[in-house]
Amino acid sequence: MADPESTVINTNVKQKDPSEALVIAVTTRAIFNLEEEHKLYLEKGKEEYARHQQANQDKPLPPGTAFAFIQATQYVNEKILESNPAAKDLFDILVLSNNSPESGVRIINSAKHYGLEISKFCFVSDEDSTQYLKSHGVKLFLSADRIDVCNALRRGVSAALVFQQEVQAPSTPLRVVFDGDAVLFSSETDQVFQEQGLEGAVQYERAMEAVPMGEGPLKAFAMHLGKIRKKFSQEKSPIRTYLVTARSGRDMGIRAIKTLREWGLAIDEAFFMDGAPKGPILAQIQPHIFFDDGLHNIQGAQDVGVPSAWVPSCC
Repeated sequence: MADPESTVINTNVKQKDPSEALVIAVTTRAIFNLEEEHKLYLEKGKEEYARHQQANQDKPLPPGTAFAFIQATQYVNEKILESNPAAKDLFDILVLSNNSPESGVRIINSAKHYGLEISKFCFVSDEDSTQYLKSHGVKLFLSADRIDVCNALRRGVSAALVFQQEVQAPSTPLRVVFDGDAVLFSSETDQVFQEQGLEGAVQYERAMEAVPMGEGPLKAFAMHLGKIRKKFSQEKSPIRTYLVTARSGRDMGIRAIKTLREWGLAIDEAFFMDGAPKGPILAQIQPHIFFDDGLHNIQGAQDVGVPSAWVPSCC
């Protein structure tokens, strides 16, 4: 657990039980646009950065790539509490920052300005701040630092890298899009494809059709999300989930569907793209976040203003 002096508890937000809640940790550069400040940090050092943040502590930071996603989880919490005021399995958001508490005041003030229900602000000075994720019960970690994301994945925490981008603010409900292989599922079929080509991968999938795929790095998060999703009927749900995969539905879709069924993970809509670009369908879905392991797919999503998070398979 982080040193208590480095953790600021937001007393305006009801604290949640991490064993019951879906805890999401997000770094300051993922939730806010700190590109100018980060450039200052790299060029002039930590002290100049801290002075800048303290001098501008009452100036709200502009929203970052993950902002709309975090905001939408708040909407889901409201809907859950409307139907059951005593509910405990809610989204719980904490901000993880390498700022000192003094220079982090601007972060706290920015969250307050936008009405974000951040339960905790964790200011840690350790080089590897991901060591605190499991002690906080974190189920998903979003960061703008690749090393942080890789460290989190090695610790068994669902994690993804967020790039700063222009985002079209989506409306509710919360919409989350997952890629299949190497994201929800393991990378076993991807490896066969790399070694034996498409025909080899198709033959492998046919032979393994009755065997569920292994778990991918975001399976745990998806299962927790699905548990909250099950509270509602499909018509009234404040959450919609999607699978958008490069797989062909005819040759390689059956095993994916059977795997989801075996896991008990309900997905609202599945799109088997057969290698076609994902950007156009993502533009139609307008998700709050899109998880993929392919940088070309991340770029395609960014081109249509879709908030994207890369799940690196090469840490």
